[in-house]
Amino acid sequence: MTFPSILYGVFLLSVCGVYWSVEQTWLRLWMLLVASLVFYSSLQPQYVPLLVAIAFVNFRLGCDMGTDVKRKDIPEKVWRSGQPDWNRRRLVLLCFGIALNVLLLLGFKYIPFILTTVGTVADLPGAIASAQWISTNWIAPLGLSFFCFESIAYLIDVYRGAPASRQFLEYVTYKLFFPKLISGPITRYHQLSTQLKTLTFPTTEKIAEGLWLIAFGAAKKALIADRLGIFVDLSFDNLLRAGSVDLWLATFAYGLQLYLDFSGYVDIVRGSALLLGLNLPENFDYPYFSRSIADFWRRWHMTLGDWLRNYLYFPLGGSRLGLVRTCLNLLTIMLIAGIWHGAAWGFIVWGILHGLALVIHRLTEALSKRQESLQNWWQSIPGTLCAWGITQVMVFVSWIFFRLPNLRESTWAIAHLFGHSADPQYVQKVYLETMGLNPLQFGLLLWLLVGLMAIVYTVHRQLKLQLNWPLKLFLVPVCLYAVWQLAPQGGLPYIYFDF
Repeated sequence: MTFPSILYGVFLLSVCGVYWSVEQTWLRLWMLLVASLVFYSSLQPQYVPLLVAIAFVNFRLGCDMGTDVKRKDIPEKVWRSGQPDWNRRRLVLLCFGIALNVLLLLGFKYIPFILTTVGTVADLPGAIASAQWISTNWIAPLGLSFFCFESIAYLIDVYRGAPASRQFLEYVTYKLFFPKLISGPITRYHQLSTQLKTLTFPTTEKIAEGLWLIAFGAAKKALIADRLGIFVDLSFDNLLRAGSVDLWLATFAYGLQLYLDFSGYVDIVRGSALLLGLNLPENFDYPYFSRSIADFWRRWHMTLGDWLRNYLYFPLGGSRLGLVRTCLNLLTIMLIAGIWHGAAWGFIVWGILHGLALVIHRLTEALSKRQESLQNWWQSIPGTLCAWGITQVMVFVSWIFFRLPNLRESTWAIAHLFGHSADPQYVQKVYLETMGLNPLQFGLLLWLLVGLMAIVYTVHRQLKLQLNWPLKLFLVPVCLYAVWQLAPQGGLPYIYFDF
């Protein structure tokens, strides 16, 4: 069962029908939990017991770590004397919980990478052979990275004083909530638990918005992202035959594919949640119109950026400890972001590049504050266009390491971005036969897509205009019919399912 598909549509409508037919909150929680277990079992049934068990462990840690409330029968002096030991115990429980979730990630996703690296450096063929065997026979649970990051956020929130969940049904329903389970958005427990306790049937506007998000997300994924993905896969799978122009087009196309693929997924997730009376956080805010790398990370994968800021950057000191320490903190969190995305050197390089870009931005920002002329330049129209261009070139070129995590392939692609001719048959096979366009036409099509995104951005963000709900309802069957008729056969898997 995948997004978007007829089977998922039938599943979601069935869940909504049963879900809203009962009035008791605990019955609705059970309904959501059963639906989530069925959904995940359709993909990886073998890991359902593991996820439930890990959720229970995190739930118990939260209960044991919850804020110590003073009892009336305990004298004030005795209660205060026990506080240091209690706080130390809470810190130990927090460290244990974080370590447990990190080790779970390491065990499933990074052991082959670690063994391969150690085996290569230390010349240990046995380690390399073990890594290959694990990679072949050990498949990581879908959504594990998001699952563990949410668990860590919950434990830290409880340690900081937020109330711990006292009902395992409520907590496990939050953890396994099927729309967000595979690829987020990363949602904090207390954001969802409040809504679960005050569920109301959605208004007509909310229903229309939910259906529109599902239809629009399906169109972005199936009609645009998957079409771009066909070209991207052909280009990067045939690196040695591609020319410099082809590599630039493939890089450009991949950046658009990644955004439309992931944002389309999040649209379907948020639309599904709205039909169930729940509001999940947004994950994208037109990131390719950012004028700085810092602004990009405030608008790209926003829930991950929020997680990195609240649970890594601020605890490390943020920007409170001077410019040098700030730059070191930025490098650290982006390195971790790269590692989180995948067990390969390409992701690590991608994280380091973004960390360096953030450092350069911070240094430029500090210099601009001291020189008024430089600050005025960045705020002018030429300066704004220059800042936007530099940001996008950095973002799109770094996507090469994201798409080709094998450094041998990604460095080859980077080295041949200029002055390299394509194989004579490349244009015929990739462009004319597969895409039905020549390179110039395909490039213009990509820029047309950017132009349409700019129009939508202007209408939504600058003019503050939105489609009304009757028009959204009218467009829902139009989008779904277009997906049914025009989507590529079979479709492509969601890119972020690998993370």
